[in-house]
Amino acid sequence: MINEIGYCLEAGGVDMGMSDTEEILHDRLNKIISKLKSSNQSNVVLIGDVMLDCYIHGFANNLNSRAPVPVLRETSREEDVGAAAHVARGLKSIGFDSKLYGVVGNDKAGFNIIDLLENENVNTQGIAIIEDRKTTVKTRLLASRESLIQGEQLLLRWDVEDDDSIPTEALSELYDSAIQNLPNSTCVVMSDYGQGMVYDEGAEKIGQAAREKNIPIIADPKLTGLHRTHGVDWIIFQSRGFELMKRRIGETTDADAAKSLIANYGWSHLVVLSGGNGVTIYSNDHETVHSQCTLNDLRQMIGLIDAAVVAIAFSVSEGLSVEETALLTNAACECILSAENTESFVISKDDLINRIGEIAWNLQVSKR
Repeated sequence: MINEIGYCLEAGGVDMGMSDTEEILHDRLNKIISKLKSSNQSNVVLIGDVMLDCYIHGFANNLNSRAPVPVLRETSREEDVGAAAHVARGLKSIGFDSKLYGVVGNDKAGFNIIDLLENENVNTQGIAIIEDRKTTVKTRLLASRESLIQGEQLLLRWDVEDDDSIPTEALSELYDSAIQNLPNSTCVVMSDYGQGMVYDEGAEKIGQAAREKNIPIIADPKLTGLHRTHGVDWIIFQSRGFELMKRRIGETTDADAAKSLIANYGWSHLVVLSGGNGVTIYSNDHETVHSQCTLNDLRQMIGLIDAAVVAIAFSVSEGLSVEETALLTNAACECILSAENTESFVISKDDLINRIGEIAWNLQVSKR
Protein backbone atom coordinates (compact mmCIF):
# COMPACT_ATOMS: atom_id res chain seq x y z
CA MET A 1 0.00 0.00 0.00
CA ILE A 2 1.35 3.41 -1.03
CA ASN A 3 0.35 6.53 0.86
CA GLU A 4 -0.26 9.18 -1.81
CA ILE A 5 0.33 12.57 -0.23
CA GLY A 6 0.32 14.73 -3.34
CA TYR A 7 -2.77 16.30 -4.79
CA CYS A 8 -4.51 16.44 -8.14
CA LEU A 9 -6.42 19.38 -9.59
CA GLU A 10 -9.42 17.95 -11.39
CA ALA A 11 -11.30 19.88 -14.02
CA GLY A 12 -14.99 20.43 -13.57
CA GLY A 13 -17.25 19.23 -10.81
CA VAL A 14 -18.60 20.91 -7.71
CA ASP A 15 -16.32 21.30 -4.72
CA MET A 16 -17.42 22.08 -1.19
CA GLY A 17 -13.95 22.51 0.35
CA MET A 18 -10.96 20.41 1.24
CA SER A 19 -11.40 16.85 2.41
CA ASP A 20 -9.87 15.63 5.66
CA THR A 21 -6.91 14.20 3.73
CA GLU A 22 -6.37 17.48 1.93
CA GLU A 23 -6.59 19.39 5.20
CA ILE A 24 -3.84 17.15 6.61
CA LEU A 25 -1.72 17.77 3.50
CA HIS A 26 -2.26 21.52 3.76
CA ASP A 27 -1.26 21.48 7.43
CA ARG A 28 1.89 19.50 6.62
CA LEU A 29 2.89 21.98 3.93
CA ASN A 30 2.41 24.89 6.32
CA LYS A 31 4.41 23.08 8.99
CA ILE A 32 7.31 22.64 6.56
CA ILE A 33 7.21 26.34 5.67
CA SER A 34 7.25 27.22 9.38
CA LYS A 35 10.24 24.93 9.93
CA LEU A 36 12.10 26.50 7.01
CA LYS A 37 11.47 30.01 8.33
CA SER A 38 12.44 29.24 11.93
CA SER A 39 15.21 26.65 11.57
CA ASN A 40 18.51 27.20 13.33
CA GLN A 41 21.90 26.65 11.71
CA SER A 42 22.82 22.97 11.77
CA ASN A 43 26.18 21.37 11.12
CA VAL A 44 26.48 18.64 8.49
CA VAL A 45 29.48 16.42 7.86
CA LEU A 46 29.75 16.01 4.08
CA ILE A 47 32.20 13.52 2.57
CA GLY A 48 32.49 13.12 -1.15
CA ASP A 49 34.09 13.71 -4.50
CA VAL A 50 34.75 17.32 -5.46
CA MET A 51 34.85 18.43 -9.07
CA LEU A 52 34.57 21.42 -11.37
CA ASP A 53 31.80 21.69 -13.95
CA CYS A 54 32.53 23.72 -17.08
CA TYR A 55 29.81 24.75 -19.53
CA ILE A 56 30.66 26.03 -23.02
CA HIS A 57 27.75 27.52 -24.98
CA GLY A 58 27.61 28.30 -28.64
CA PHE A 59 26.00 27.95 -32.05
CA ALA A 60 26.36 24.78 -34.14
CA ASN A 61 25.32 26.01 -37.56
CA ASN A 62 27.67 23.97 -39.72
CA LEU A 63 29.38 20.62 -40.06
CA ASN A 64 33.12 20.19 -40.20
CA SER A 65 34.39 19.91 -43.78
CA ARG A 66 36.63 16.94 -42.97
CA ALA A 67 34.31 14.91 -40.75
CA PRO A 68 30.53 14.74 -40.19
CA VAL A 69 30.67 16.51 -36.82
CA PRO A 70 29.17 19.87 -35.78
CA VAL A 71 31.40 22.92 -35.44
CA LEU A 72 30.63 24.86 -32.25
CA ARG A 73 31.11 28.61 -32.37
CA GLU A 74 31.54 29.55 -28.73
CA THR A 75 29.49 32.42 -27.36
CA SER A 76 30.03 32.06 -23.62
CA ARG A 77 31.36 29.77 -20.92
CA GLU A 78 31.15 29.45 -17.17
CA GLU A 79 32.54 27.31 -14.41
CA ASP A 80 30.82 26.06 -11.28
CA VAL A 81 31.48 23.60 -8.50
CA GLY A 82 30.02 20.12 -8.89
CA ALA A 83 29.28 16.88 -7.05
CA ALA A 84 29.82 17.14 -3.26
CA ALA A 85 30.91 20.76 -3.59
CA HIS A 86 27.54 21.61 -5.13
CA VAL A 87 25.78 19.88 -2.24
CA ALA A 88 27.87 21.96 0.18
CA ARG A 89 26.68 25.15 -1.52
CA GLY A 90 23.08 23.96 -1.31
CA LEU A 91 23.40 23.23 2.40
CA LYS A 92 24.91 26.68 2.95
CA SER A 93 22.10 28.32 1.01
CA ILE A 94 19.46 26.89 3.36
CA GLY A 95 21.39 28.11 6.40
CA PHE A 96 23.37 24.98 7.27
CA ASP A 97 27.11 24.84 7.87
CA SER A 98 28.59 21.90 5.99
CA LYS A 99 32.01 20.51 6.85
CA LEU A 100 33.07 19.35 3.38
CA TYR A 101 35.78 16.69 3.13
CA GLY A 102 37.27 15.97 -0.28
CA VAL A 103 40.36 16.42 -2.42
CA VAL A 104 41.50 18.56 -5.33
CA GLY A 105 44.77 18.81 -7.20
CA ASN A 106 47.24 21.66 -6.93
CA ASP A 107 46.09 22.99 -10.28
CA LYS A 108 44.00 25.85 -11.61
CA ALA A 109 40.76 23.86 -11.48
CA GLY A 110 41.33 22.88 -7.86
CA PHE A 111 42.02 26.44 -6.75
CA ASN A 112 39.01 27.66 -8.73
CA ILE A 113 36.79 25.26 -6.77
CA ILE A 114 38.12 26.55 -3.46
CA ASP A 115 37.72 30.18 -4.56
CA LEU A 116 34.15 29.61 -5.75
CA LEU A 117 33.18 27.97 -2.45
CA GLU A 118 34.90 30.56 -0.28
CA ASN A 119 33.18 33.36 -2.20
CA GLU A 120 29.91 31.91 -0.89
CA ASN A 121 31.28 31.38 2.63
CA VAL A 122 31.36 27.61 2.34
CA ASN A 123 33.87 26.03 4.71
CA THR A 124 36.78 24.60 2.67
CA GLN A 125 39.12 23.61 5.49
CA GLY A 126 38.33 19.94 4.89
CA ILE A 127 39.42 20.03 1.23
CA ALA A 128 42.91 18.58 0.87
CA ILE A 129 45.13 19.86 -1.95
CA ILE A 130 47.10 16.90 -3.31
CA GLU A 131 50.39 17.56 -5.04
CA ASP A 132 50.68 16.38 -8.66
CA ARG A 133 47.03 15.36 -8.79
CA LYS A 134 44.52 16.34 -11.47
CA THR A 135 41.32 17.90 -10.25
CA THR A 136 38.27 16.26 -11.81
CA VAL A 137 36.75 18.54 -14.44
CA LYS A 138 33.63 17.75 -16.45
CA THR A 139 33.16 19.96 -19.49
CA ARG A 140 29.90 20.11 -21.43
CA LEU A 141 29.45 21.63 -24.87
CA LEU A 142 25.92 22.98 -25.29
CA ALA A 143 24.81 23.96 -28.76
CA SER A 144 21.86 25.63 -30.44
CA ARG A 145 21.11 26.80 -33.99
CA GLU A 146 21.53 30.53 -34.42
CA SER A 147 18.51 30.82 -36.70
CA LEU A 148 16.15 28.80 -34.50
CA ILE A 149 14.44 29.74 -31.27
CA GLN A 150 14.85 26.60 -29.22
CA GLY A 151 16.71 25.29 -26.21
CA GLU A 152 20.28 24.13 -26.16
CA GLN A 153 21.25 20.51 -26.63
CA LEU A 154 24.21 18.71 -25.15
CA LEU A 155 26.71 18.22 -27.95
CA LEU A 156 29.58 16.61 -26.07
CA ARG A 157 30.96 16.00 -22.60
CA TRP A 158 34.58 15.31 -21.85
CA ASP A 159 36.10 14.51 -18.49
CA VAL A 160 39.51 15.15 -16.97
CA GLU A 161 40.20 12.70 -14.15
CA ASP A 162 43.22 11.40 -12.29
CA ASP A 163 43.87 7.70 -12.82
CA ASP A 164 45.83 7.39 -9.57
CA SER A 165 44.13 6.59 -6.26
CA ILE A 166 43.92 9.25 -3.58
CA PRO A 167 46.87 8.76 -1.19
CA THR A 168 45.86 6.57 1.76
CA GLU A 169 47.38 8.96 4.29
CA ALA A 170 45.31 11.88 2.98
CA LEU A 171 42.10 9.82 3.08
CA SER A 172 42.79 8.64 6.63
CA GLU A 173 43.42 12.18 7.88
CA LEU A 174 40.26 13.50 6.24
CA TYR A 175 38.06 10.76 7.70
CA ASP A 176 39.60 11.19 11.15
CA SER A 177 38.85 14.91 10.98
CA ALA A 178 35.28 14.21 9.85
CA ILE A 179 34.73 11.84 12.78
CA GLN A 180 36.00 14.49 15.18
CA ASN A 181 33.28 16.84 13.92
CA LEU A 182 30.46 14.34 14.38
CA PRO A 183 29.45 15.38 17.94
CA ASN A 184 28.41 18.81 16.65
CA SER A 185 26.56 17.52 13.57
CA THR A 186 22.95 16.64 12.87
CA CYS A 187 23.66 14.26 9.98
CA VAL A 188 26.34 12.80 7.70
CA VAL A 189 26.18 12.96 3.89
CA MET A 190 28.24 10.68 1.64
CA SER A 191 28.35 11.81 -2.00
CA ASP A 192 29.99 9.07 -4.07
CA TYR A 193 30.83 9.86 -7.69
CA GLY A 194 33.36 7.06 -8.01
CA GLN A 195 36.43 9.29 -7.74
CA GLY A 196 37.83 7.57 -4.64
CA MET A 197 36.89 9.85 -1.77
CA VAL A 198 34.20 7.41 -0.56
CA TYR A 199 36.04 4.11 -0.12
CA ASP A 200 35.39 0.86 1.72
CA GLU A 201 37.38 1.37 4.91
CA GLY A 202 36.48 5.04 5.24
CA ALA A 203 32.76 4.46 4.70
CA GLU A 204 32.75 1.72 7.31
CA LYS A 205 34.65 3.90 9.78
CA ILE A 206 32.45 7.00 9.43
CA GLY A 207 29.31 4.84 9.40
CA GLN A 208 30.19 3.10 12.63
CA ALA A 209 31.13 6.36 14.34
CA ALA A 210 27.87 8.01 13.25
CA ARG A 211 25.73 5.08 14.38
CA GLU A 212 27.39 5.07 17.80
CA LYS A 213 26.28 8.69 18.18
CA ASN A 214 22.81 8.10 16.63
CA ILE A 215 23.59 10.52 13.79
CA PRO A 216 21.63 9.78 10.58
CA ILE A 217 23.56 9.02 7.40
CA ILE A 218 22.40 10.11 3.94
CA ALA A 219 24.06 8.54 0.91
CA ASP A 220 24.05 9.30 -2.81
CA PRO A 221 25.86 6.13 -3.93
CA LYS A 222 27.37 4.76 -7.09
CA LEU A 223 25.52 1.59 -8.01
CA THR A 224 28.87 -0.19 -8.02
CA GLY A 225 29.49 1.03 -4.45
CA LEU A 226 26.34 -0.15 -2.69
CA HIS A 227 28.42 -2.48 -0.52
CA ARG A 228 29.67 0.69 1.19
CA THR A 229 26.15 1.68 2.27
CA HIS A 230 25.26 -1.07 4.76
CA GLY A 231 23.23 0.38 7.62
CA VAL A 232 22.76 3.80 6.01
CA ASP A 233 19.59 5.63 7.03
CA TRP A 234 18.69 7.38 3.76
CA ILE A 235 19.66 6.16 0.29
CA ILE A 236 18.84 8.22 -2.81
CA PHE A 237 18.34 6.79 -6.30
CA GLN A 238 17.11 8.34 -9.49
CA SER A 239 14.44 6.22 -11.14
CA ARG A 240 16.80 5.02 -13.87
CA GLY A 241 19.26 3.63 -11.33
CA PHE A 242 16.44 2.06 -9.35
CA GLU A 243 15.11 0.33 -12.49
CA LEU A 244 18.58 -1.00 -13.20
CA MET A 245 18.87 -2.40 -9.69
CA LYS A 246 15.39 -3.93 -9.95
CA ARG A 247 16.43 -5.87 -13.04
CA ARG A 248 19.78 -6.77 -11.53
CA ILE A 249 18.21 -8.42 -8.47
CA GLY A 250 15.45 -10.09 -10.52
CA GLU A 251 12.41 -8.36 -9.02
CA THR A 252 9.36 -7.45 -11.12
CA THR A 253 7.73 -4.71 -9.02
CA ASP A 254 9.11 -1.53 -7.49
CA ALA A 255 7.79 -2.47 -4.06
CA ASP A 256 9.46 -5.90 -4.09
CA ALA A 257 12.73 -4.44 -5.36
CA ALA A 258 12.76 -1.77 -2.66
CA LYS A 259 11.91 -4.32 0.04
CA SER A 260 14.71 -6.60 -1.11
CA LEU A 261 17.31 -3.83 -1.29
CA ILE A 262 16.36 -2.43 2.11
CA ALA A 263 16.60 -5.88 3.67
CA ASN A 264 19.91 -6.76 1.97
CA TYR A 265 21.68 -3.53 2.87
CA GLY A 266 19.98 -2.66 6.13
CA TRP A 267 18.80 0.76 4.95
CA SER A 268 16.09 2.62 6.83
CA HIS A 269 14.72 4.54 3.85
CA LEU A 270 15.13 4.33 0.08
CA VAL A 271 14.24 7.52 -1.80
CA VAL A 272 13.48 7.25 -5.53
CA LEU A 273 13.44 10.45 -7.59
CA SER A 274 11.27 10.08 -10.68
CA GLY A 275 11.25 13.58 -12.14
CA GLY A 276 7.77 14.28 -13.46
CA ASN A 277 6.42 11.27 -11.54
CA GLY A 278 7.42 12.69 -8.18
CA VAL A 279 9.25 11.22 -5.18
CA THR A 280 8.69 7.86 -3.50
CA ILE A 281 10.09 6.85 -0.13
CA TYR A 282 10.25 3.15 0.76
CA SER A 283 11.00 2.36 4.41
CA ASN A 284 11.81 -0.65 6.56
CA ASP A 285 9.40 0.37 9.33
CA HIS A 286 6.97 2.76 7.66
CA GLU A 287 4.43 2.56 4.87
CA THR A 288 5.57 3.63 1.41
CA VAL A 289 4.97 7.32 0.77
CA HIS A 290 4.63 8.99 -2.61
CA SER A 291 4.55 12.74 -3.31
CA GLN A 292 3.48 13.48 -6.85
CA CYS A 293 5.05 16.18 -9.00
CA THR A 294 2.75 19.18 -9.47
CA LEU A 295 4.51 20.62 -12.53
CA ASN A 296 3.25 20.52 -16.09
CA ASP A 297 6.38 21.93 -17.73
CA LEU A 298 9.59 20.02 -16.96
CA ARG A 299 12.65 21.87 -18.23
CA GLN A 300 15.65 19.82 -17.11
CA MET A 301 17.00 17.52 -14.38
CA ILE A 302 20.59 18.62 -13.73
CA GLY A 303 21.19 18.78 -9.97
CA LEU A 304 18.14 16.74 -8.99
CA ILE A 305 19.95 14.43 -6.57
CA ASP A 306 21.91 17.32 -5.01
CA ALA A 307 18.65 19.15 -4.28
CA ALA A 308 17.15 15.99 -2.77
CA VAL A 309 20.18 15.53 -0.52
CA VAL A 310 19.81 19.08 0.76
CA ALA A 311 16.09 18.59 1.43
CA ILE A 312 16.60 15.30 3.27
CA ALA A 313 19.46 16.76 5.34
CA PHE A 314 17.11 19.54 6.40
CA SER A 315 14.32 17.07 7.16
CA VAL A 316 16.38 14.80 9.41
CA SER A 317 18.00 17.78 11.14
CA GLU A 318 14.58 19.30 11.89
CA GLY A 319 12.89 16.00 12.82
CA LEU A 320 10.34 15.96 10.00
CA SER A 321 8.20 12.88 9.40
CA VAL A 322 8.59 10.60 6.38
CA GLU A 323 5.51 12.20 4.80
CA GLU A 324 6.89 15.69 5.35
CA THR A 325 10.28 14.62 4.04
CA ALA A 326 8.66 13.35 0.85
CA LEU A 327 6.82 16.65 0.38
CA LEU A 328 9.95 18.73 0.97
CA THR A 329 12.10 16.54 -1.27
CA ASN A 330 9.54 16.71 -4.04
CA ALA A 331 9.39 20.50 -3.70
CA ALA A 332 13.19 20.67 -3.93
CA CYS A 333 13.10 18.53 -7.07
CA GLU A 334 10.42 20.76 -8.56
CA CYS A 335 12.68 23.79 -8.04
CA ILE A 336 15.26 22.02 -10.21
CA LEU A 337 12.81 20.68 -12.78
CA SER A 338 11.31 24.13 -13.36
CA ALA A 339 14.60 26.08 -13.45
CA GLU A 340 15.73 27.75 -16.65
CA ASN A 341 19.46 27.27 -16.15
CA THR A 342 21.09 25.11 -13.49
CA GLU A 343 24.73 25.56 -14.37
CA SER A 344 24.89 27.96 -11.43
CA PHE A 345 21.49 27.29 -9.85
CA VAL A 346 21.63 26.53 -6.15
CA ILE A 347 18.47 25.73 -4.28
CA SER A 348 17.82 28.16 -1.43
CA LYS A 349 15.55 28.34 1.58
CA ASP A 350 13.47 30.99 -0.18
CA ASP A 351 13.10 28.73 -3.23
CA LEU A 352 11.72 25.96 -1.03
CA ILE A 353 9.41 28.28 0.92
CA ASN A 354 8.03 29.78 -2.30
CA ARG A 355 7.57 26.40 -3.98
CA ILE A 356 5.79 24.81 -1.02
CA GLY A 357 3.74 27.96 -0.52
CA GLU A 358 2.60 27.79 -4.14
CA ILE A 359 1.61 24.14 -3.76
CA ALA A 360 -0.37 24.94 -0.59
CA TRP A 361 -2.02 27.93 -2.25
CA ASN A 362 -3.00 25.95 -5.35
CA LEU A 363 -4.47 23.25 -3.15
CA GLN A 364 -6.52 25.80 -1.23
CA VAL A 365 -7.67 27.75 -4.29
CA SER A 366 -8.69 24.61 -6.18
CA LYS A 367 -11.10 23.73 -3.39
CA ARG A 368 -12.94 27.03 -3.21
